[in-house]
Amino acid sequence: MKVIALKGEERSVTGKSVSKQLRKDGKVPCVVYGAGDNKHFSVYQADFKNLVYTPNTYLVKLSLGEEARLAKIQELQFHPVSEEIMHADFYEVDTTKPIKITVPVQVVGNSPGVRGGGQLQLKIKKLLVEAMVEDLPEFIEVNIDGLEIGKSIKVKDISVENLRLLDSEANSIVSCVVTRAAKSAESLEGEEGEEGAEGSEEGAEGSSEEGEGGSEE
Repeated sequence: MKVIALKGEERSVTGKSVSKQLRKDGKVPCVVYGAGDNKHFSVYQADFKNLVYTPNTYLVKLSLGEEARLAKIQELQFHPVSEEIMHADFYEVDTTKPIKITVPVQVVGNSPGVRGGGQLQLKIKKLLVEAMVEDLPEFIEVNIDGLEIGKSIKVKDISVENLRLLDSEANSIVSCVVTRAAKSAESLEGEEGEEGAEGSEEGAEGSSEEGEGGSEE
């Protein structure tokens, strides 16, 4: 898994008024905790762009003065209207122990169900995993080469070396469903088939009546 560098400015004073002023200055109040002691700091709002507003997941190398810590984003608080980051919690990673983190799903392959008119639905974009830092992948591949219409690939169908998947095994990651257009086409074909069958029956009845009339003469 890739690591993004983030430079923080340590702060010794905390509180609502201090946090409010930081936000006015375009900064995000932050805290890091976990393996070491808790530290409060701030990071410029713009510096979160490549870390947060992306489908990818990254670990973070926090630079706090002369100190550097490897961490992951634990929690983000967003403004309900502007959606700007109001506060960020980081969890310091202990490289000697497994960590829990979400990893993006990447769909690969060519589904026969999609080729047959089905629609692919990605139901889980990120999977929660547990692994050592050095074993964390950038993404988890989900191969759909055998995915037929009406079928799905579940968590239990995925296996990654040195990685433990923490989502429920019964959860569907990706499915291939029948589209509305395909359903309408099937319905229309069924109606046309019924009409054709009715026409054949009426024709057969007419021929039978004509035959009976000729025999009476």
